Amino acid sequence: MPANIEIKARIVDMGEFRRRAEALSGRPCEFLQQEDTFFHVAAGRLKLRVLAPDHGQLIYYRRPDQPGPKRSDYDVAETDQPETLKHILGEACGTRGVVRKARALYLIGQTRIHLDEVEGLGQFMELEVVLRPGQPDADGQAIAAELMAKLGVNASDLVDSAYIDMLQSQI
Repeated sequence: MPANIEIKARIVDMGEFRRRAEALSGRPCEFLQQEDTFFHVAAGRLKLRVLAPDHGQLIYYRRPDQPGPKRSDYDVAETDQPETLKHILGEACGTRGVVRKARALYLIGQTRIHLDEVEGLGQFMELEVVLRPGQPDADGQAIAAELMAKLGVNASDLVDSAYIDMLQSQI
């Protein structure tokens, strides 16, 4: 199962963060509109990410809810019928909730930097250090810590839960 080392943090100044991420990346970002529908599962999280009417990704992941760099194990399956799959999963598992976001994606080495404007929550950044097969978690944690310092992410900015959890805690 593929794995990342991840962090998530609130950000106040999206423009400044974008400038820093682009300077580190050395190239412009890719802009994405994403709708993630989460389904009830016994363990971990299962979501269907709709990227376009004919393109979606079914993503299952397990990650501890804690601030700071943490391991996330995941599997991804592509689909060209996201609405049909969403309906089937909703019927079979029950729909937990939906997260809508505008995302700017930057790539730095083996790390994806996401700058997210999340509907109903605000502005966040995520680092995902994509671990290579056999690469120890400690390597990914060191990369994440170095990028956090370069981007100016403080420990007090870190959040420990998924967007879906944050949205549902507001209810």
